[in-house]
This record gives sequence, structure tokens and C-alpha cells, in this order.
Amino acid sequence: MNLLNFVTTFPDEESCKLRYKEFRDKQGVVCPKCGGKDHYWKRDKWQYECKKCRTRITLRSGTVMHHSKLPFRYWFVAMHLLTSTKKSFSALEIQRQLKHKRYQPIWEMLHKLRNAMGNRDGQYSLAGQIELDEGFFSTHISEKEKEEPLKRGRGSQKKTKVLVMTESKIIEGKKTKKGKPRKVGFIKMQVIDDLKAETITPIVKQSVSKEAIVNTDDSTSYVDLKTIVKEHIHQVIDKKDTVKILPWVHLTISNSKRLILDMYHGIKREFLQNYLNEFCYNFNRRYFGEALFDRLLIASVLRKNDFRYIKG
Repeated sequence: MNLLNFVTTFPDEESCKLRYKEFRDKQGVVCPKCGGKDHYWKRDKWQYECKKCRTRITLRSGTVMHHSKLPFRYWFVAMHLLTSTKKSFSALEIQRQLKHKRYQPIWEMLHKLRNAMGNRDGQYSLAGQIELDEGFFSTHISEKEKEEPLKRGRGSQKKTKVLVMTESKIIEGKKTKKGKPRKVGFIKMQVIDDLKAETITPIVKQSVSKEAIVNTDDSTSYVDLKTIVKEHIHQVIDKKDTVKILPWVHLTISNSKRLILDMYHGIKREFLQNYLNEFCYNFNRRYFGEALFDRLLIASVLRKNDFRYIKG
């Protein structure tokens, strides 16, 4: 949805609430007390009432806006900005655009939306040919970690490990417009604590189809993958050949790093996953065009957010 269409479609708070209700009605409302799915709509209260147990349910309850006091239009503006361009928007910039006095509620709103993006993508599995490798993202270190000697390389406290998986279809006898012999499909990125096989294997099992063929380097981190997928192709890969053998997984890593560095001057490790969620969500729906806004709206009404920030 372009900017002019957005302003025309959602000129005020009332229009945003009506559209949110429309999408919520389509997805269905479930009573949190008895599980009932039939409700009356109390227009004067802007609440649903369960026909079975008479429990009242607000329009925000059980959705990404649960317990939020921010106007609906704030949420709609944020969803529009997060889905309308290839770039991201910082909470500070959105706070400035909305002229809101406090930074924290805007920051939390954005992270709840990114969390909803991750929950939505988590429902799908990658299939076919899969490229898999790990990336290392620069993040802030805690005060406790600063007291310890700073490690170098892959084990540095300043680097957060991320498992990256991309669908990578081989194009027989052809190449993409960028000259690559493979075509990229959907992607997944998951922050991990370490590179041990017992950490990586369950994540791959949850994220990848059993019938997939997984391509990796010869790292011991992937020794158990053959037990959970149809085929595991692993080989010793020289650094200069990595881009040729695993082209899309490393392009995904470099593009996501560039996006994060362009927008955010250092982020904390505990929030990195949400930024990766946003990158993957938009990439996986790169052909949706203006429908991407509606897709995020659906993701927002389907599930209560589970993002929690405890200061300190």
C-alpha cells in the first residue's frame, strides 16, 4: 500500500478500528474463558460478548495489541512503514513522525509487530534444496561480559551467532539475472547460543521439511542432520568458494547485516531475533506488493503477542 492510498484509506482512528474489527471477525474470535467461538458485538463498548458465558472481550484482547494503550492508528502507521519499503524504520524515527512524547511505548510496539512476524513465519517449513550456514552479527555486550577478557573471532562476546537457512533451487542450464545458478525461495534465521550439534539439530528439525536436501560445509555442528532430513550434502568449502557453493545463504547474511547497520547503531543480543524476523518476513513476501500490509494485519489479529521487555 503506497502512502497516498494509506492516508486515504485510514484517515482517522475510527477507520483503523473498523478495519481491525473486519480482519478479526474474518479470523474468528475465541473466548479466553470457555473457548466459545460465537459472540455478540457490543457497538457501544467496542467489545465482543461470548454467547455462552457472557465474557466480554475487547477488540485488542488476544491480539498483538493486547494491553496496549496506543491509538489504533499508531499501529497502522507502524505496520505501513514496516511493510512499504525495503528499508526498516527506527523507533526514534516513528516516534518523531507520530509526535508521541515517549519513546518506550513506540519501541515496544515495533518489537511486538516484529515478534508477530516471527510467529507467522514460524508456522511454515522450508522444503526442497536448502542451504544452511551460520552468520555472526555484531551486538552490544552486557556489563558483566565487559568485565571478562574479550575473546577474538567467532567466539567473541561482541558477536551473536545466527543459524541461517535458505531454500535454494538449482536452475538446470540457466542462471538468474544476477548470474547465480540457483534461485532463492524462502528463508529462516534463528539466533543460537552456540554451534553445538545438539543446539542446531532441533532447530533444523523444526524449520525444515523431512524430505528436504540440506547443503552445508563440513562442520561438526551438522553431523546429526542426516538423521532428520532426506539427504545431507556436506563438504569442505574453501573461503573463496563459499559464495559459489552456498550463494544465497551468504547473500542473506550480508543483506540482513547491511539493513541492521544502516538503521541501528548497535543492538542488544536479546533483541536481534526480532530484527531478523522483520527481515525474513518481508523477504519471504517480497512479491506480495501492496498486499503485504494486509498480511501483517492478519498476523497481528491471529495471536496475542509474547514479547516481554523487563527493564534492567
